[in-house]
Amino acid sequence: MAFDFGIDRPPPDKPKRKPSKVSACFLFCGRILPAMLNRDGIKTFRKQLLAWFTQFQRDLPWRHTKDPYAVWISEIMLQQTRVAAVIPYYERFLARFPDVRALAEASQEEVLRLWSGLGYYSRARNLQKAAQQIVALYGGEFPRDEEEVMALPGIGPYTGAAILSIALGAKQAVLDGNVARVLARLGAVRGDFREPRRWQSLQRSAGELLDRKSPGDWNQAMMELGAMVCTPRAPQCLLCPVAKFCRARQSGDPEAFPGKRKKREAVQIVLAAAVFSTPRGQTLLMPPPGDKKENKPAADDVATLVSRMWHFPTVAIRKDASTELRNYLADSLPPGNGALQLEPLNRVRHAVTYRSVTVLAFRIAIAKIPRIQGARSIPLKDFSTLPVSNLTRKIARAALLESTEPAAKPDTLKLSLKP
Repeated sequence: MAFDFGIDRPPPDKPKRKPSKVSACFLFCGRILPAMLNRDGIKTFRKQLLAWFTQFQRDLPWRHTKDPYAVWISEIMLQQTRVAAVIPYYERFLARFPDVRALAEASQEEVLRLWSGLGYYSRARNLQKAAQQIVALYGGEFPRDEEEVMALPGIGPYTGAAILSIALGAKQAVLDGNVARVLARLGAVRGDFREPRRWQSLQRSAGELLDRKSPGDWNQAMMELGAMVCTPRAPQCLLCPVAKFCRARQSGDPEAFPGKRKKREAVQIVLAAAVFSTPRGQTLLMPPPGDKKENKPAADDVATLVSRMWHFPTVAIRKDASTELRNYLADSLPPGNGALQLEPLNRVRHAVTYRSVTVLAFRIAIAKIPRIQGARSIPLKDFSTLPVSNLTRKIARAALLESTEPAAKPDTLKLSLKP
């Protein structure tokens, strides 16, 4: 599984004691690999890992192609997303957009609709921007030059190295979270491996190990090892093809390496959402919010939380949910709708990075969906025609569960909330 981590750069902690020999070598020599991984050891390491990968690798659809476009799509989708979740999206996306030009010429709404439910929607927007750039600058052919690839929107060091090595055989080592964990355990490196100096040392070590004859297979083998064997918890050392080289295993407590990342304290956010419902089962969705000029929106910015996609009328709450939602609707709806009866639904829980979101959703029974400029009336049971975020899907589920007989709930949800 591929993850393209950004690296926070907090001020370094002041050392309270002299570093150990391992950490001193790590910090000042730039090498974390065990001494046994000399020239002969590296050859054995490569041979054993590649043999294991050949025999035990998962059969994944993007491993059946060397097309840079298809590899690129897979790598972007796999960022911070489970492999099992990606597979159906990858297959649908390529069926609709089989090449760069098809993606570049599509409407953004259609691109987001096919991405809907996969999360981190800036990835989809950047994909299309990059596709349009490839068409404009390179005639629709995915570039082969490293500088040109790295200049594309949404492509960072990991993604660029993965595409170039897997699709084009470039001698570049990838470093994602899985590979970093493998390397940190090989050298028994403690501490957060995303700390900039550690990450740079891990990148150098990844380059030392790289099999330059088969860089694409090698990079995938390292990622596969981290994803399937050298997992964050309960690593399966007895199944590891290179366990004899691992200092963390020799320590007797491989799970202690690397150190845990310090998580940002969660920010609690409360939203209120209105789910209009007509006798015919229609509901109201508001249009995607426009981009704001400010660089950093507030943590409770509704546009950010709904991923700038179609959404229920929603407002951030300061004190009283029903009162503040009524005020928001009074400002948004045309006059003449009368007093609205708000029926509370089950609370919806959602998490977005460091934000813990609680949505107080209310159903509003109404004879006819009010007309709001840009808004749409759609069936509550079918969101397939518009791109919506996971948060909006959860609110829809809450409304459907409240209005459906228990025996029919599973089938209703299965049919109505497919991406």
